[in-house]
Amino acid sequence: MRRREFIGGAIAVAALSRAHAQAAMPVIGFLHAGSAEENVKRLAAFRKGLASGGFTEGQNVAIEYRWASGRNEELPALAADLVRRNVALIATPGTTAAAVAARKATATIPIVFSSGTDPVALGLVESLNRPGGNATGITSLNAELSAKRLGIFRELVPGVSRYFALVKPGSALAAPFVSDLARAAAPLGIRVEVLNAATEGEIDSAFAQLPPTPGAGLVFGPEAFFYVYRAHIAELALRRQVPTIFDVRDYVEAGGLASYGSDYFNVMELAGQYTARVLKGARPAELPVQQASKFELVLNRKTAATLGLAISPTLLATADDVIE
Repeated sequence: MRRREFIGGAIAVAALSRAHAQAAMPVIGFLHAGSAEENVKRLAAFRKGLASGGFTEGQNVAIEYRWASGRNEELPALAADLVRRNVALIATPGTTAAAVAARKATATIPIVFSSGTDPVALGLVESLNRPGGNATGITSLNAELSAKRLGIFRELVPGVSRYFALVKPGSALAAPFVSDLARAAAPLGIRVEVLNAATEGEIDSAFAQLPPTPGAGLVFGPEAFFYVYRAHIAELALRRQVPTIFDVRDYVEAGGLASYGSDYFNVMELAGQYTARVLKGARPAELPVQQASKFELVLNRKTAATLGLAISPTLLATADDVIE
């Protein structure tokens, strides 16, 4: 009888110890404008970065996920919820709109972001070298990125005579993207016309505004809203025979023609590493914003054939990946 009581007591103590250990785990609030289903690989890269810094989800760190699934207007409420839960840190990798929402929600809880635009201009940090507040992270901003993307696009599709950019009005990314694109286009003698879309229906309407005759080309920048509808965008572009170039490879895997931009798996991994550093005690105010340095060109040969394009041997040799 005493032995059974001892075993029962030992089990209870072990269970209580596990409960205390779980309660003592730091909790990361993970805030994203997209959905979990479409970010499986990126989330794995973030966890890889965390693990390299000594943190494994479920073992010594917990993660509370909040996904807006393309509805950016929900991000402020989701950020406020994480603040109410008093998480140890809010991570917003791969979604600038989430970083802006988190920064507005708290000036004390540490924030680790990754951003495709200037975090200083967005008010996330005071400077790249000394962020100065409660946020730091990774930026894939590169002054030459838009110029390189346009140059590649012109080489890939020399028949384009009118260039268009699709942006989401009101997005924190829209104005910086359009401004950067205009600066990059001017020396190339290119004028970029801007189309707007804030709903799936408006994406269809924007495509309907493109000239019915050949010669139009679409350039996309970082925008989580369009990422959600990337397969639909690729299908519309093929249906209307419009070549496209994007910032990340996921669009090309969905059927887009080309992408040139940061290696986002690397960006997510770097964000995971920075998250681990902050959990270990590094202060965001003193942790410089890191510049992503790995970029990739991805081409879709099947889409090129459908559009009647022959990819030059030079571009094929330059590409980091060619999707057949």
